[in-house]
Amino acid sequence: MLGQAAGFAVLAALSPPALLAVAVYLGSANPRRSVLIYLAGAVTMTVILGIVILLAIRAGGLLQPGQRQPRYGLRLGLGVVALGAGIFLAWRGPRPAKPDKKPGLMARIMTHPAPLAAFAVGVLLFTPSAAFVAAVQTIATARASIALIVVAMAVVVVIDVMFIWLPLILYLAAPLATARNLKAINAGIQAHANLIIVAVLAIVGILLVINGATGLAT
Repeated sequence: MLGQAAGFAVLAALSPPALLAVAVYLGSANPRRSVLIYLAGAVTMTVILGIVILLAIRAGGLLQPGQRQPRYGLRLGLGVVALGAGIFLAWRGPRPAKPDKKPGLMARIMTHPAPLAAFAVGVLLFTPSAAFVAAVQTIATARASIALIVVAMAVVVVIDVMFIWLPLILYLAAPLATARNLKAINAGIQAHANLIIVAVLAIVGILLVINGATGLAT
């Protein structure tokens, strides 16, 4: 259970916008405070939504042996949604950059120095993805003790926001090298952001469709 949930959490953590925000805040006037507040917003959103999803699944009785079909049906549905989103993004392709286009809402918030803005970015960027819902569903439907469920949820939350706290730790250890490398990494991510998102959605979708279909068939 824990390994499968952690695997989905890793896929949920692969978010180009989240890593871009880290690079922006590490280049701000007060990088440590900005990233910590951004991390607080991300953790708050992840914990709240994780608890809500977990309680909703358990309240629906999906952990019961007799609810095997709805349980795997949910995973199959999540997989179809993820695959559909990936196909749509691949078909649409990356949007060409327009020099005269005004910055979007998220870009304007990230350039604002106020702590509340950094917290809001963490909240907005860490709305649940199909991979995160799959990770929580794996935990919620497991026949495990409350203690193990709490530990598993904590692991999922830590992994889900790892591309915030990991760059921060590296920055504290080697500020100049981390800022330089993160800038180069983000340049590559921005150039291939659409491809990365499509690939993650495809992997998540395929895994969930296979898992759900196999569970329904047995």
